Amino acid sequence: MGINDDDIQKMLDLLGISSLDDLINKTVPSNIRWQEKLQLPEAQSEYTALEMLKQIAGKNQVYRSFIGMGYYDSITPTVIQRNILENPGWYTAYTPYQPEIAQGRLEALLNFQTMIIDLTGLEIANASLLDEGTAAAEAMAMSYGVCKNKSHSFFVSSDCHPQTIDVLKTRAKPLGINLIIADHQTFDFTESIFGAVLQYPCSDGSIYDYRDFIKQAHEIGALVTVAADPLSLTLLTPPGELGADIAVGSTQRFGIPLGFGGPHAAYFATKEEYKRSVPGRIVGVSKDVHGKTALRLALQTREQHIRREKATSNICTAQVLLAVMASMYAVYHGGAGLRAIAQKVHQHTAILAVGLQKLGYKISNQYFFDTLKIELGNSKLDDILAAANLRNINLRIFDNSTVGISLDETTNTSDLIDLWQIFAGTDNLPFSVEELTAFNNYPLRRESAYLTHPVFNKYHSETELLRYLHQLESKDLSLTTSMIPLGSCTMKLNATSEMIPVTWPEFGKIHPFAPINQTRGYQILFQQLETWLGEITGFAGISLQPNAGSQGEYAGLLVIRDYHENRGEGHRNICLIPQSAHGTNPASAVMCGMKVVGVNCDSQGNIDVKDLKAKAEKYSQELAALMVTYPSTHGVFESAIQEICAIIHEHGGQVYMDGANMNAQVGLCRPGDIGADVCHLNLHKTFCIPHGGGGPGMGPIGVASHLVPFLPGHFVNSQQENSQFNGAVSAAPWGSASILVISWMYIVMMGADGLTEATKIAILNANYIAKRLELSYPVLYKGNNGLVAHECILDLRSLKKSANIEIDDVAKRLMDYGFHAPTVSWPVAGTIMVEPTESESKAELDRFCDALIAIREEIAAIESGKMDMEDNVLKNAPHTAESLIIGEWKHGYSREQAGYPASWSKEYKFWPSVGRIDAAFGDRNFVCSCLPMEAYS
Repeated sequence: MGINDDDIQKMLDLLGISSLDDLINKTVPSNIRWQEKLQLPEAQSEYTALEMLKQIAGKNQVYRSFIGMGYYDSITPTVIQRNILENPGWYTAYTPYQPEIAQGRLEALLNFQTMIIDLTGLEIANASLLDEGTAAAEAMAMSYGVCKNKSHSFFVSSDCHPQTIDVLKTRAKPLGINLIIADHQTFDFTESIFGAVLQYPCSDGSIYDYRDFIKQAHEIGALVTVAADPLSLTLLTPPGELGADIAVGSTQRFGIPLGFGGPHAAYFATKEEYKRSVPGRIVGVSKDVHGKTALRLALQTREQHIRREKATSNICTAQVLLAVMASMYAVYHGGAGLRAIAQKVHQHTAILAVGLQKLGYKISNQYFFDTLKIELGNSKLDDILAAANLRNINLRIFDNSTVGISLDETTNTSDLIDLWQIFAGTDNLPFSVEELTAFNNYPLRRESAYLTHPVFNKYHSETELLRYLHQLESKDLSLTTSMIPLGSCTMKLNATSEMIPVTWPEFGKIHPFAPINQTRGYQILFQQLETWLGEITGFAGISLQPNAGSQGEYAGLLVIRDYHENRGEGHRNICLIPQSAHGTNPASAVMCGMKVVGVNCDSQGNIDVKDLKAKAEKYSQELAALMVTYPSTHGVFESAIQEICAIIHEHGGQVYMDGANMNAQVGLCRPGDIGADVCHLNLHKTFCIPHGGGGPGMGPIGVASHLVPFLPGHFVNSQQENSQFNGAVSAAPWGSASILVISWMYIVMMGADGLTEATKIAILNANYIAKRLELSYPVLYKGNNGLVAHECILDLRSLKKSANIEIDDVAKRLMDYGFHAPTVSWPVAGTIMVEPTESESKAELDRFCDALIAIREEIAAIESGKMDMEDNVLKNAPHTAESLIIGEWKHGYSREQAGYPASWSKEYKFWPSVGRIDAAFGDRNFVCSCLPMEAYS
């Protein structure tokens, strides 16, 4: 926490409030206050917490996992680990909604998109998705939306990864999609389908030529998705050349640790004609006001959520940090380097196959890349597994007579010898490695070029890559520069001690489908986190599986849907959503098969209880749920929240609480006590997982006792434990498991008192900012005592009329002062929403307030006529160093006023690398891959 006791008193004095507890009593309605102390472990020092976690980590057993199924051990180049994964300049940045101060990670993401376009042979790619299973589900949903043949059936190859099939089953059911899971070689195309998904190579390692299947699918108007391993595409004909409409997959093996399932960056590529239907984000190329090439998030990023209930996806995030790492893996190795890695993996697999055949085993795959399916013949599975266990090796078990082995870039000759000895049943092999000769055993050889752009051919030494990474980092504003005051986004401290365990091999090198007895450390971590989050929220059950806030929304609503169906009330499908809700809320509801009905807000921004009651009564027999954010999206503790919950329950519905603002509740009130039935938690907000420039995130859900049986399941857990099986919402059983250590460390180091104090300080800081700025910018909404919660909305709408100043002008001018803008024009157009969190010092809060007050004085100069209404410091912001130095200065204000508007900017200046970006130009001229180098000259 950034505020000390002296600061607290000074801030309270400004507010005219006697104590911090008095402030909280005036802010949080008494009828929902939780008067007890959180039952959590006592706070520990950083050193002790790390020691405690190290002991837990030691209970995990790091085996060599040859399980495959889309997950592989990989080598993270140390230059990438140290300078991206472990670098707060990369992991504390926010989503690049203000592109002028995010050019570094936007360029890295453009590299990612270019890499995917090249490898898949398709025209456009997005900036990553959450995991391969959900990427396949997004492809199914997009195909359903754009296909014109009106079919409701989707073909899924039985050769797809089991976890992908699991997620597809979950996602298909509420949309009324009929899944046909069968062998692609025998499918009868007289049966109408709107789309299909094929695995390439297959889950068992086999490689098929899908061109005939794709041709037949196209003849009946269906779209075909190919889920492809990107490393294999350096050797195999890419999906686009096979005729695929969409390609999806995971870039995990491009230098990303296994992490017991995540986080990893999935990819999604398709044809340009579908660009307005693509899920997630696309980075596009545009230009700034000076004509310089500049990057920003492209058109469909906005369009999906403007559509609200008409959106085809609820995804509002990406796996930016992991996509950056994967792209830099490709930049570092280049096309030739990736091909060499792929050749090495395949050669090892081919040699392994020859040795196993010499030992009398039959290989089921005619063609393969890195995976073998081995028929055991007379050998017993138990003997094979026992021998493997002695060598700390995991194999994939298909059935009692068949096992699988998947190799990766970490595999060496000694691994092959161990594997042969396991299957030979003896250490004395009847051959040596040198005696074996293997030939390439894959068809569909790739002839087309890839990764030819200079960016993939310039940085192959560590010195060059290091400088490139630093150059990109210097273009981005992160928490290493200044506070990031975005409302609803909670850009708080991501403490170094929380981040250190992420790279421990005891967490990073565990396969998500490793036997449960090898992951005791993870199981302890999960059990403790679930207990603590249950205590904090007041819920009986927690699922850690959803690996993003959008996934948490979807999972929570799915729980409600299953609950109604189980009670024979599957007809309940109306979801009430306040007009102020996130765009993801209505999108999630529609994905769960619900119909959205809007609820009005009153003049104070609260839910209009009268309108809510009327609609609950109107739809009483069909009411499924209410989606509500608390404190409200308008930054206020609504005093009627318990009445709101009671109205919904009275009419048979369930209350879903969006936990985006949970950091204003921890230790003060609990969703489960307030009346919510389910709530998702953004661990990347309240519980310190960093935003990583727009991902990763985690969105676990808490549920009341009657909903516990309907929490997400997973096919792996159903095989290993006696738990009720429900469908998976993510590819891995515990989502992005490896980053849960961050939230564990946060809770352990803070303890009950620290977490509660953090909530109080967050509320104090927001009210302090609101008070300091209210004379310059009216605070739009306040609670009953004239106070706000943990964020406040400042009203700038009058400035358009008085000075021709738009909200973007203020946002861009803040960059000249060294700050990222607050949330702009949401939830109310023409306003900014400010959230300071508990991490910032009073000095930093004051510096931010001083900047906004100074900007208001600049606006006053426009209003009085002292500064031109068109040519002024706001309209021309942000000012780059280049614009101040090069060429004639023709503005009616000085260079110093433009570039050094505050005293602190002379001590340290953050320079935007480009001027204001012309987003409309980029939308009209859609480009989402690296330009040729002459375009930059």
